[in-house]
Amino acid sequence: MNAAEQLLGAAALERRGRRVALVCGEESLTYDALAQRTARSAGALGILGVGPGDRVLFMMRDTPRFAAAWLGALRAGAVAIALNSKLPAADLRHIAADSGAKLALADDEFALERAPLAESLRVVSSAQWEDALGRAPAAAAFAVGPGGPALALYSSGTTGRPKGVVHHHQSVLSVGAAFREFGIGEGDRVFTTSKLFFAYGMEHGLLAPLALGCTAILYPDAPDSAAILTTVEQHRPAALFSVPTVYRRLLAEARTRLEAFRGVRRLVGAGERLSKQLYAQWRDATGTEILNLYGMSETFCACMVTPPGSSDGLRTGKPLPGVEVRLVDAAGDSPATGEPGVLWVRHPAQAAGYLNRPAETSAQFRDGWFCTRDLFMRDAAGYYIHQGRSDELIKVAGQWVQPGELEEAAAREPAIAEAACVPVNDADGLERLALFVTPRGDAQEALRAALQACERALPRHKRPKWVRAVGELPRTATGKIQRYKLREILERELARKE
Repeated sequence: MNAAEQLLGAAALERRGRRVALVCGEESLTYDALAQRTARSAGALGILGVGPGDRVLFMMRDTPRFAAAWLGALRAGAVAIALNSKLPAADLRHIAADSGAKLALADDEFALERAPLAESLRVVSSAQWEDALGRAPAAAAFAVGPGGPALALYSSGTTGRPKGVVHHHQSVLSVGAAFREFGIGEGDRVFTTSKLFFAYGMEHGLLAPLALGCTAILYPDAPDSAAILTTVEQHRPAALFSVPTVYRRLLAEARTRLEAFRGVRRLVGAGERLSKQLYAQWRDATGTEILNLYGMSETFCACMVTPPGSSDGLRTGKPLPGVEVRLVDAAGDSPATGEPGVLWVRHPAQAAGYLNRPAETSAQFRDGWFCTRDLFMRDAAGYYIHQGRSDELIKVAGQWVQPGELEEAAAREPAIAEAACVPVNDADGLERLALFVTPRGDAQEALRAALQACERALPRHKRPKWVRAVGELPRTATGKIQRYKLREILERELARKE
């Protein structure tokens, strides 16, 4: 089989060849045209010396040009690796070495960002790529076994160097399960605000739409609130896939503009926890619900969602068809209903492990199951509710504390937009809690509100030793909070006082 052929082969084109596959600004591309560009891209990669099994890095804007090039790599039997251009230079050097890539395709807009890649491998510029496309014949799809590598994803790097996760051609057969659960299908337009280098963006912004005959709306760069609103007003998507942080920012826009979201059939949030407060604020402003979606780079495809009509801001959801999950407590047993446990997943699109990391692979991939290290509880109705990270649990005064408890207490306050809690060592070397908040207005008011909220809701040992206000929480390009950066802020402050 070949994943690109599954999406754009003769059987697929017979059903939907003349349908619009991609829209990007004023450009639109039918399935027939995208298939032709993909075949030409596979041929161009061959001209550049890429063969089956070779790894190719992509640092390109989210355009039809990138979609065809990425799919062309799969068609050629190569392994496609889309890169986050905002990664630090050290991380880009690490990925270039760790992946063993043969070359990188990089848009000219990323002239500075691609420099670390050029230190160790060939970087093909926009002009060079266009030249290769102009000389290339359309290439036939390379026959690959179902377990043959097709793509690699590099984790966001919230705690250390990004980890490579290799997925196979058969993984593409699992895309779109969330679409089916949400009632999204043939002919629907779909807009995903997350970039395509992110697993969430790649599945729901490109591959799932192609697999189900939808039209994917692409936006070349990371869209701000104004761009999202304009796109929704102009293209009227049936579904919007985004992250809670984006929904929070959109709420700052005029209510009249938010009316456009009433016409979006499904609004989905993923990548970070959705709070009950944000859910309620969004529903009040637009009359629509935000549905949760949970997945990860290691499974590539979504694992669980909240079915339409069941979202409350807290429920993460129920497993999608074909996905198995189980909870394991500290004793290695299944916890009772309402009690937390670490989530293990068995997914048809699951990776076999991490690239060049045998110890971490052994620790998290066991007997066909993957340990997510996320804490969940299962309620009486069978919904799973995310409780935070198991590796974020810390002991204070001999008792376990989940930082998410502090975050939820603070986030209930009107003066606070967001909150994040991290452990920091005090002068005696003991771990204590630091709470960071982003104010809606006055910083001192937000700090007072955070302290009062924790005092009202939490026992003494769970209250923060330090509370600080920051303009915004540091995040990866995929929306995840970089807690280590918050820790560094306080550590620098404490070091100056010593």
